[in-house]
Formats: sequence, C-alpha cells, structure tokens
Amino acid sequence: MCGRYAASRSPEDLVVEFEAVRAEGQPALPADYNVAPTKDVYVVRHKKERDPEGAPTGAGHRELRAVRWGLVPSWAKDVSVGNRMLNARVESLTEKPAFKKAAATRRCLVPADGWFEWAKRLDSPGKQPYFITPQDGSVLAFAGLWEVWGRGEDRLYTCTVVTAPAVGALTEIHERMPLVLPPDRWADWLDPAREDVETLAAPTPPEVVEALELRPVGTAVNNVKNNGPQLLARAEQVAEPADQPALF
Repeated sequence: MCGRYAASRSPEDLVVEFEAVRAEGQPALPADYNVAPTKDVYVVRHKKERDPEGAPTGAGHRELRAVRWGLVPSWAKDVSVGNRMLNARVESLTEKPAFKKAAATRRCLVPADGWFEWAKRLDSPGKQPYFITPQDGSVLAFAGLWEVWGRGEDRLYTCTVVTAPAVGALTEIHERMPLVLPPDRWADWLDPAREDVETLAAPTPPEVVEALELRPVGTAVNNVKNNGPQLLARAEQVAEPADQPALF
C-alpha cells in the first residue's frame, strides 16, 4: 500500500527532472514531508495539444500538474468516492471499473522523495515507521492514474497510486509497495497509445529496490498534522520489524 509519502522538490526541479511543462495558472505546492490522502500533489501526465479552435493536433507533451490524491472517476456521483481510491492494485487495473479506463489512457507518474510504511514491532504492540527512499537521494516516480471529474471551471483533477506486491527487502516491512518505475520506463507508462497495461505495469526491477534505504524514523510522522524535514531523520534505536498484513 501507499498511504503517506514525502515530496519536497520544487516544481522548477521537477519540470527539469521529468522534462515536463508546468500547468498554467497553478501556484506552486509547498514542500511536504508528510503527504496524506486528499492533499494536492504533483503528477506528470501526457497532455494532448490543441489548436486555437480546441481541436486535437495529434501532438502532446509532459505536463506537471497539481491534482488531489484520491481518484474520482468521471461517472462518480460526488467527490467523496475519492477518499477510498488512494491506491489501485496492479492486479486489478484492467478489471476494476474505477480504474479500468484510466489505466488504458490516463496513466501518470507521481514524483516522491520516498514513502512511509509501518511495520509491527516484535517487542511491543506499537508499530515502527520507516521511510523508504533512494540511497543516492534521487527522485522516485510512482506509477499512477489520473482522472477529471466535473466540467468547466469546476473540474477536479485527481490521482491514485498504483501498488504491487512488495519485493526484496521491502517484504520485511509490508506485503505491498508503490509500483516504482525507473526512468527508462517513464515514457512508455505515459504513452496513451500503449494498450499493453500488464506489460507496462511489470514489477519494479530488483536493482531499483536494492538501491532503496529502509530508514527507521520517529513516530511524529504518525500524526498528519506534523510536517518538516525532521520527520525523515533516522531513529537510532528501533526493534526489528515483523511482517505486517496488507491493509489494501
């Protein structure tokens, strides 16, 4: 699962990293070290280009856009359904009505510094939070889906994070993980002409997982009201994690 992550990079850095163009008229999102569901987050998506009359030109480019985390399908009666659509299991992307259409043509990347996961402790009933992040400090890209709900100026853009079975050392903390895509898979995932969703959603390569740091952090991150880079600091005295069942 992925229910909390950190995203501190500026839009200026992200447009360079992902070779994207910022969406017009959007203020910059602040650095967020405790991104929680229903917050506004950045995604990178393929945006179709149109001529002055509004007709598609056949061209397109990568767009960095702020959207709300929690997918709201276009057919939903109200936006509250998004509160339950934070993650999309890779196993059911092409089957579940809420995700099927978006998986076919509206895939996106969700930039992140890393994500948080909670593992059961062996020595107490509490849970130990971990921050899972690249050892070299590079940006992560979660596979995601985006949707638009409503019309005109009231349109709401939303997203969900695709999750997959955990692999490698990550299984020691949780049974699931965000589907992390390496840079050489970004273009294919964003290409709306690609229809082979199962191929595009192949597991995160082992070498990407091996390059991640599983960093134990303090319990301040448990409260969504807490924020700041101090949440990512290593907690020196922690217990060994026990396997935790998936919640989603």
